[in-house]
Amino acid sequence: MMNKKDQNLESFRKNNDGKAMTTNQGLKVSEDENTLRAGERGPSLLEDFHFREKMTHFDHERIPERIVHARGYGAHGEFEVYEDLSAYTYADFLTQPSKKTPVFVRFSTVQGSKGSADSVRDVRGFATKFYTDQGVFDLVGNNIPVFFIQDAMKFPDLVHAVKPEPHHEMPQGGSAHDTFWDFFAQNPESTHTTMWVMSDRGIPKNFRQMEGFGVHTFRLINKNGEAHFVKFHWKPKQGLESMVWDEAQIVAGKNTDFHRQDLYEAIDKGDYPEWELGLQIIPESDEFQFDFDILDPTKIWPEDEVPVKIVGKMTLNRNVDNVFAETEQVAFHPGHIVPGLDFTNDPLLQGRLFSYTDTQISRLGGPNFHQIPINRPVSPVHNNQRDGMHQMHIHQGQVAYHKNALNANNPHTTAPEDGGFEHYQEKIDAYKIQKRSESFKDYYTQARLYLNSLSEPEFDHTVSGFSFELGKCVDINIKQNAVNQLNKVSRLLAERVAENIGVSVPETNEEVQLEKADSQLTMDKFDRPLRGHAVGIVVDGEVSNDILKSYAKAMVDQQRNYAFISDKPRNIEEDFGITETFDTVHPTLFDSLIIISNNTTIFDKTEEFAELTYQHFKPLVLSENAATALANSRVDSSQPGVITSNDPEVIVQAFTKPRYWDRQ
Repeated sequence: MMNKKDQNLESFRKNNDGKAMTTNQGLKVSEDENTLRAGERGPSLLEDFHFREKMTHFDHERIPERIVHARGYGAHGEFEVYEDLSAYTYADFLTQPSKKTPVFVRFSTVQGSKGSADSVRDVRGFATKFYTDQGVFDLVGNNIPVFFIQDAMKFPDLVHAVKPEPHHEMPQGGSAHDTFWDFFAQNPESTHTTMWVMSDRGIPKNFRQMEGFGVHTFRLINKNGEAHFVKFHWKPKQGLESMVWDEAQIVAGKNTDFHRQDLYEAIDKGDYPEWELGLQIIPESDEFQFDFDILDPTKIWPEDEVPVKIVGKMTLNRNVDNVFAETEQVAFHPGHIVPGLDFTNDPLLQGRLFSYTDTQISRLGGPNFHQIPINRPVSPVHNNQRDGMHQMHIHQGQVAYHKNALNANNPHTTAPEDGGFEHYQEKIDAYKIQKRSESFKDYYTQARLYLNSLSEPEFDHTVSGFSFELGKCVDINIKQNAVNQLNKVSRLLAERVAENIGVSVPETNEEVQLEKADSQLTMDKFDRPLRGHAVGIVVDGEVSNDILKSYAKAMVDQQRNYAFISDKPRNIEEDFGITETFDTVHPTLFDSLIIISNNTTIFDKTEEFAELTYQHFKPLVLSENAATALANSRVDSSQPGVITSNDPEVIVQAFTKPRYWDRQ
């Protein structure tokens, strides 16, 4: 059954199958290959209106890309709440378990341009548009729960620092350069978020296997006018997965579109990704009961202290019909909320409430961007706003103001008890001042908490992340200043990074030691289901079709994605055919590797595929002949996650986890 949002969009969909070509004015076109000219070799004539219309449209087909989050990809889906949450809110999509709310989600990187690579180290945007019956609610968040700055006044400074440096416009798509690390060292509020980005969280395996966070503190309001503070979480049911840095760099070259292709193909084949919505809820009376300020966007609410309540599920089940019309033109805004939700005094959120509308007007050509199909609410729209660029409606009547007698004061306002939005009545008694709250000024405790929560491999990867990024800086003072900041978080981290980049460790250490944190921050907290696990099957030599069929059947039965790879294609018209070659794919594009051989000697490329898979801690399965052939390679078949077997059923079941970090 078509949902309300799809019904809303149906009249805007265009299908040219069997249709005659026309101009934009509906005039049928007889020629679309040649301009009108004076003679076959003569000059083109200005009166060729079809050419002028076609070329003018082409000249304006690209709109300004987003200043941040330019590189994005989206999909449609639906959300359903598990239980009635009316004790906390009267938002209908959170109180009616029988209701399915259409959603659109856009994933993105922050720093790079629209043409940058997917697998760079960066924060990922995770923006969700809920098309509720009360209006649009936009949950505009990231895959990391905290942000670099505390006040929106500093947002232009952060973006200027992390973007390519203006004197030579480099580097593209990453923060490994002087201006970002200068900002980091001079603005210690960025320390916590930078810890997350330099860890495995900064290089997610794909969009389907990353968390999402609303970042800010919002309010839930119930029918009695009672308020609770809330943070929003998206928990992936596919598990949480990352790349190792070497792998991410290779993938950026081998497949720039790795993340978007993964999402598109998963949805296209019906393997719909799912996330559960979690809420952290604090009663208004407990606002000051913590050793951190709950309004500070650089702080988490530790899950040990404020558990996450799982309340619903989102499923992405339809790819876009057109990336430009939907993914590029979708306009998110944290100020798009519905009754039962409201804002807090988080100073970063307060600034975003202004800047997003301002940005969309610039990008999308005027104030009517809400009329673009992807942005249209499913609830009716009636107001006195008129005209403006790209106005899609033909408004009728003489009245366009409130109050009026000529049209019985329509459109009329609606009382809160009948569904009209009412702002939460928060009492404020304060002086106007430009000053940061003292409660925001602990910059290192939670950064240390996060670092101490990491498993040993995750900690090692974080050291490598800092070492690479700071190692790319040119100015020695910037490197030293950054290490000085790391020293305030962890002496061990500072020592290891300093040694790797050639600077000294400060003599004093302000670190306060914490017990090993149990804050649910490590990626190990997630189960990692292997449904959709991508398996590369290298066929080395002449292997019978029956054997290939048996492997293909085992993969399908276990819900694994797979591709057969060899030196040349074979039987490509068959389901079990060898469709990929060593030239068209790379081991980094797969989650695990199987090597089948009927010889005790193998291709050089087969050995290269095996060694790189082994180096990246991925499952590696060898037929008995392949294991013999690789005896003198850098693959140690006695190490965890290296399995020798000729039985496809045993091989598939051998994939018990995606990485074997205990491999030497």
